[in-house]
Amino acid sequence: MANDLLSRPFGVRTHTGPAAPGRGAWVWMGRMAVAAVRPAVPEDVGEIVRIQAGTWETAYSGLVPAAAVAQLRSPEAHRAWTAAVTAGGAHHVLVATEGEWTVGFVAAAPAAAPGGAAAQPAPTLGAEAWAEVGALLVEPRWGRRGHGGRLLATVAQALRADGAVYGLAWVPEADAATRKFYSGAGWEPDGTVRVLDTGEGELREVRVTGALDLTLTP
Repeated sequence: MANDLLSRPFGVRTHTGPAAPGRGAWVWMGRMAVAAVRPAVPEDVGEIVRIQAGTWETAYSGLVPAAAVAQLRSPEAHRAWTAAVTAGGAHHVLVATEGEWTVGFVAAAPAAAPGGAAAQPAPTLGAEAWAEVGALLVEPRWGRRGHGGRLLATVAQALRADGAVYGLAWVPEADAATRKFYSGAGWEPDGTVRVLDTGEGELREVRVTGALDLTLTP
């Protein structure tokens, strides 16, 4: 249940797992401040929790009850994220920064090959060829500055280094902006829908899939 809080606040099982501490950071020079993506450390947990809860509160207020969003600020959520950014393995939690500010994050990990996914060109790749982006959020006030694209491209590079070739993510069906974002990366709905019980209603999510050979265009 603790790891479920990393991506969904109402007991949904995902493939998001703990993240391996990484080395170094990817840096982009902007006109006003330096934008960077780096592996998360325990000191980032407070900002990750703040960004996740605040973004869900803003973006999904009409879809997810307040009680569910409140769980994202709970002690259990802090413990789950602390475990995520300190554990090893082929799991990744990265944060995006602009100047001194933490503005977004992404969490991703290996995933089983999704049922109904398009046939792989090399049958010997197996389930290890897939990874899931369990959470990718940028604080709304820092939107449209390229942070989401940098997070996705950087985590895709890390996942490919682990041996993954394809990626998947679950997106609320009503979240047109996030679906458009993934579409821009070549990730499209594969026809799979899941319905989640939020405690006060249902949330429909669509699964998007695509390749991890992403190139960030300046």
